[in-house]
Amino acid sequence: MIKSILSTISPSATQQQSKTASREISKHEQDFIEFCSLTPEENLKRLKVDDKGLSSGEVAVRLEKYGPNDVGPKKQLGFIMEILQRCRNPLVIQLLVLCVVSIFMDDVPSAIVVGVMVFLSVFLAYFQEHRSSKAVERLREMVQTNCVVIRAGKEEEVPMNDIVPGDIVVLQAGAIIPADLRLLTAKDFFVSQSSLTGESMPVEKNPAASNIQGRGLIELLNACFQGSNVLSGTARGVVINTGLRTHFGAISKKLGEGRVLTSFDRGIASFTWLMIQFMMVMVIVVFLIVWITKGDWKSALQFSLAVSLGLTPEMLPMIVTVNLSKGALAMSRKKVIVKRLNSIQNFGAIDILCTDKTGTLTQDHIVLEKHVDVTNRESEDVLRYAWMNSYYQTGLRNLLDRSILSNADLDVERNCKKVDEIPFDFQRKRMSVVVDYEGDHVLICKGAVEDIYKACTHYMVDDEIFPMIDVIKNDLMEEYEAFSADGYRVLAIAYREFPQTKTIFSVADENEMILMGYIAFFDPPKDSAATAIQTLKSAGVITKVLTGDNALVTRKVCRDVGLDEDEVITGDRLIGLTQEQVGELAEKHNLFARLSPSQKEEIIISLQKRGHVVGFLGDGINDAISMRAADVGISVDTAVDVAKESADIILLEKNLLVLEDGIIEGRKVFGNIIKYIRMGASSNFGNMFSMLGSSYFLKFLPMAPIQILVNNLLYDFSQLGIPTDNVDEEYLQTPRKWNIGNVRRFMLFIGPISSIFDYATFFLMLYFYKCILFTPGDSASDKHYEQLFHTGWFVESILTQTLIVHIIRTRKIPFIQSRPSAGLLLTTLFIMGIGGFIPYYPPLANYLGMVPLPASFWLWITTFLLSYSVLTHYVKVWYFKRFGVD
Repeated sequence: MIKSILSTISPSATQQQSKTASREISKHEQDFIEFCSLTPEENLKRLKVDDKGLSSGEVAVRLEKYGPNDVGPKKQLGFIMEILQRCRNPLVIQLLVLCVVSIFMDDVPSAIVVGVMVFLSVFLAYFQEHRSSKAVERLREMVQTNCVVIRAGKEEEVPMNDIVPGDIVVLQAGAIIPADLRLLTAKDFFVSQSSLTGESMPVEKNPAASNIQGRGLIELLNACFQGSNVLSGTARGVVINTGLRTHFGAISKKLGEGRVLTSFDRGIASFTWLMIQFMMVMVIVVFLIVWITKGDWKSALQFSLAVSLGLTPEMLPMIVTVNLSKGALAMSRKKVIVKRLNSIQNFGAIDILCTDKTGTLTQDHIVLEKHVDVTNRESEDVLRYAWMNSYYQTGLRNLLDRSILSNADLDVERNCKKVDEIPFDFQRKRMSVVVDYEGDHVLICKGAVEDIYKACTHYMVDDEIFPMIDVIKNDLMEEYEAFSADGYRVLAIAYREFPQTKTIFSVADENEMILMGYIAFFDPPKDSAATAIQTLKSAGVITKVLTGDNALVTRKVCRDVGLDEDEVITGDRLIGLTQEQVGELAEKHNLFARLSPSQKEEIIISLQKRGHVVGFLGDGINDAISMRAADVGISVDTAVDVAKESADIILLEKNLLVLEDGIIEGRKVFGNIIKYIRMGASSNFGNMFSMLGSSYFLKFLPMAPIQILVNNLLYDFSQLGIPTDNVDEEYLQTPRKWNIGNVRRFMLFIGPISSIFDYATFFLMLYFYKCILFTPGDSASDKHYEQLFHTGWFVESILTQTLIVHIIRTRKIPFIQSRPSAGLLLTTLFIMGIGGFIPYYPPLANYLGMVPLPASFWLWITTFLLSYSVLTHYVKVWYFKRFGVD
């Protein structure tokens, strides 16, 4: 059985990778490298252990010294602490302060309403995210619970957490490496390290002394690392590092440092502080004006608190959470788990998707793709001889053998008699079987191409045998190199025929063989990868591949999925570069190979610094840090659990086309969130602008505090249909990002338009309906004029700001070119009806201090509504043409 795969990695690339690895090496890893440079006997001596393993007493001592073999599970916040953490949001703090002040001012209705808003927004977000995270709570099932060790001369099964440095671990096919260890013995031992390195092919390990020269730390041939798993063979290894001292533990420790703020987090925070700044200025100015003009500081304070509540988008947490929850539910129907609600908007905002290769773009499943003769023509004979070599060998079959044997429909004589076998060794890098086939004893050899060449004197083309002279050998080598350049792992097949009288064979018989051809293996792309990448491109998202695999394989895979780039940037190019230089390379190129985990993270951060919103799709341990750094981390169903834990979004199906669905859903969510922000900011700013002016020139308060509160509550309720609203198709075609400057400008341009009609209403009530006759006093006439003024502005305010929702929600002509959802239409019509009904319902009107409005008022208000709608629409169209949508 073949035990080695010819590497296609260039020496210069691996040497530079070594420099990258050494730059990141910690003291624990340096000690580990020293162990790997020693012989097995020297290792045991240095660790003060013999081949019988540790005694129970020594295990207890070392467990006390080094601690459990635990990579540090993520600490889960308790219910109270998580609620308190959510209350740290500046907007929530602002609302809580208003609630407390309202209580001290005996303004109980305001306190209750604000308290309910805080409760609903905070707890709704908590319960939604808590429910979503339940589906991916298996944080550390990546490593098996128990493993087999030798202690006091006996094999015993112990919990993985109880392993200590010096323990001798017994490994076999299917086992997961429980710690970082150095091999003592190995037989037919192949390990998958794809989750650590991104390399899709299995790696052969052996106990011979090794060092880091010419390879990265993870590529030490006599070392196994926690998180990798055994594919075939048996081995024994001595544990060097456990817990956070392992390579995996170092990654886990970095993951525990906390997430960086994403695009969504920064956008919400910026808007929140913008509104807080406006509120503070407005409240102080209104308080001083009312106090100075009306002479009552307590009434001025109550009125300014009501104004602050009117300017505060207290429904923002609820609207955001409901929008995000709706998006999460929509994604769950497409078999996608959303762990962090905020990631829905980030998903829609990404303009660059960085992805690992193995397991995301590829199937992470080795297949036999080519079986050709030396002229690169498909050959059934080559496949047949390779099949017999794998079938009749007695060693443990690796992934390559299994891939060859999967060709079950091959026309092969399976009743051949096996005569002998020449096992694999590291010097020859080939193995042979001898079978009684078609009247001869045929030696079939399979192995590394260069080593097969050394033993061949002839080659075969179309059943004809030709001598392998040097010129021909060079030509044949070019064919092999062409395969390697395409990213294939290549083995050569050769044979030699002997008479049936010869029954004993040895390595000496592997000479004067005839080269038949090659078999080439590859980790094929997923069927959906190419279509998904093109679909993302049409949606304005650039795909960049960041992988730990070698450049040749990366180029081949990317070419197959439609990412055909002239140059692949390897990790060695990034060494010594500044973040700005890394950013320039990351901006210009789309394929990056031979990257360490920290280099992936560096590329992502540099792209973010250049204004991009970056998503990262990965499935391995080496991808976890990158997922945490990205604005949205995405993983797939086949990922290791540490990758799933780091991810914000998990695709439960291998079909990558669901990425587009998620991005479009994210853009819908963001579109509806930004609608609320624009509506709330401009409407509230306009109302407060009106409140500020009227407070100065009116002899009485323009609206009672309780009326301001009810008006604000009704308007907020009308916004509850926004999460269900339709989003224009044009809006979904490109990534959408936060632009607080644009929101601020929109508020300043659109908000004052409402004030025009507010002031028109003021003069209508003052001069047409004689409210100007009001003089401060307690007479019924004075009270009626004041209440009539309050009622007129209350009705006009609620009708205009609710109707304007439909004007602002789209760039198009509302109701004609763009229709709202039924939910939004019903809530806004309902609130407009309630606003007009309140003055005519005595119990509620009396409580709120309102009176019925004259019939002529409705003619005026209809004119105001039509004029307001037309003016706002034209200003909106001009604004978007001048400043853009984002």
